[in-house]
Amino acid sequence: MISILRKIMTTLIAESRGRGLYYTILMNLSHLIGILRAGCNKLIYFKNIKSSIFSLQANSRIEAFSKHASIHIGKFVFIRKNASIRVDHFGELRIAEKVFINDNCNINCVYKITIGKHTKIAPNVSINDHDHNYKSSTGDHLIKGEIRIGENVWVGSNVVILRDTIIGDNAVIAAGSVVKGNVPANTLYLNKREKSYIQYA
Repeated sequence: MISILRKIMTTLIAESRGRGLYYTILMNLSHLIGILRAGCNKLIYFKNIKSSIFSLQANSRIEAFSKHASIHIGKFVFIRKNASIRVDHFGELRIAEKVFINDNCNINCVYKITIGKHTKIAPNVSINDHDHNYKSSTGDHLIKGEIRIGENVWVGSNVVILRDTIIGDNAVIAAGSVVKGNVPANTLYLNKREKSYIQYA
């Protein structure tokens, strides 16, 4: 316990030298409020959410709309403002430790989405493991597929990740890309309307 307190004090002192004491206090107060908001959200969906300590900033929500929905959140996950995370039907969402999700991101899960540890997701990213089956004349209106995002992945701003996608560890997804299929580990993926290509590191 003493070593944890010492580490916290050392971190606060180092941050206050760079940011200034006033801004360090404001930033850490924001983190504390985010942790409390995450706790409240977890209480609402206590049957669905299994988690360690994580932060959920202003106007962000994690919602489960089925008793079968399963949400696992690792320790020190940080979700910034205006993010919408929604799990429905038999959906299973797993977010590993120290994942960072930036402002205005949307994650919609009805089957299975996994995000590996230390992955960073930039603003305005959309992740959907299903499509609407507009051709179906039956009651099955969703086409479902798995999404796996590896460890230490960087997902740039305004990226759309579609069902049946696997992104390998340490990959970088360039801003504005639409991703569907396999992205090998340690690669840069850039997708434009006229073409897409993978560059090996």
